[in-house]
Amino acid sequence: MSNGSSITQFLLLAFANTREWQLLTFWLFLGIYLAALLGNGLIITAVACDRRLHTPMYFFLLNLSVLDLGSISTTLPKAMANSLWDNRAISYPGCAAQLFLLILLVVAEYFLLTVMAYDRYVAICKPLHYRTLLGSRACVHMVAAVWGSGLLTAVLHTANTFSLPLCRGNALEQFFCEIPHILKLSCSHSYLKEVGLLVVSACLYLGCFVFIVVSYVQILRDVLRIPSEQGRHKAFSTCLPHMVVVSLYVSTIMFAHLKPPSISSPSLDLVVSFLYSVVPPAVNPLIYSMRNQELRDAL
Repeated sequence: MSNGSSITQFLLLAFANTREWQLLTFWLFLGIYLAALLGNGLIITAVACDRRLHTPMYFFLLNLSVLDLGSISTTLPKAMANSLWDNRAISYPGCAAQLFLLILLVVAEYFLLTVMAYDRYVAICKPLHYRTLLGSRACVHMVAAVWGSGLLTAVLHTANTFSLPLCRGNALEQFFCEIPHILKLSCSHSYLKEVGLLVVSACLYLGCFVFIVVSYVQILRDVLRIPSEQGRHKAFSTCLPHMVVVSLYVSTIMFAHLKPPSISSPSLDLVVSFLYSVVPPAVNPLIYSMRNQELRDAL
């Protein structure tokens, strides 16, 4: 995947400049990473081992936890190591691998959240068709499509990005390898191909977002028509965590990539990217377990 440039490594953006703050950052990241490992690991174990949770909703939740573990493990350990050893470097192949894995996992998670919205829509709005539309084979096919879409997107973007000649230094204004910051180092107009690919991808993601919004509007309408308070509470308890997760995930990503250049700065970019790449994997298990009695009982 050589691009003809002499770059052998990239310099990532540091979270702190003084040794004391670097060590504090390391311990903070370590705590967040261990919390994410514990929370997502418990959900994976509970869903895999408890037969009561062998349903489509929890099958999708298991895959979400796997994706969350993968995404936070792609970015945070390297940031922790850089803070601990006072080092900003990441090798060229390491940057390519990190970008590939991050795109795969982030895109797959976004598509999976769309599938989970469809699952809740069918469960609440079309309950009589639930077993037909979301049988075990259909669920496996949907999850395979989610992972396959993430893999295809990652191959296209990574190959396209790292085929560009880079001649504007090797310093990335980000604590992990990300396409917009790598494109800033390009000295060729061929980067417009990657921009075009990003625009096409953004349109697809917008379609998924509209689908999620429309699904939950319909869900809320149907939930409010449920006559019993207990029925409404049960419906909300299964939908509210997903709505919170989608809102947190989509809002931070949209702000990170669509914010006006006038308010952009390295420190703000760092905070926003931390919010969408690190915070959701750490808090998703807490969000899903807070209002889900079945999951709490299994845990």
